[in-house]
Amino acid sequence: MSARSKSRKRALDVLYAAEARGIDPVDVLDERQEWATLSSSAGPAGDRMDLGEQPSPGAELTEYARELVRGVVAHQHRIDDLISEHAHGWTLDRMPAVDRAILRLATWELLYSDDVPAAVAVDEAVELAKTLSTDDSPRFVNGVLGQLMVIAGRLREASPR
Repeated sequence: MSARSKSRKRALDVLYAAEARGIDPVDVLDERQEWATLSSSAGPAGDRMDLGEQPSPGAELTEYARELVRGVVAHQHRIDDLISEHAHGWTLDRMPAVDRAILRLATWELLYSDDVPAAVAVDEAVELAKTLSTDDSPRFVNGVLGQLMVIAGRLREASPR
């Protein structure tokens, strides 16, 4: 798995955890950063504080994972509107939470990331859906993102950065 793929997975974990807990994803980023700092400075495993539900060791957030989460948060209303508009027959509330988070990440990459080719953003999202969601999710994610990919250039021009 590439470094960018791992970053996408970490960002997905943050978005999913934030939604499940009903808190701002940036707060989850801060918690995980604090945990990583404490974890790296702690002595033997027995000396570590119990911080509750935490990511596994080695799950430090890369700069790209943080950029993804912050980007989704900054543009979530526009992203959600686009997903809703192109997820024919599905509302955001009705789709699985994992699919919602995957679609948000990939839509942000399609519209706001200058260094990720559209086909890569879609392929990575489909791979996450295959691994982490329902049997129908890869096809659903591909369908929604495929529609967005067709109009991504026009949307990029119309969307403020």
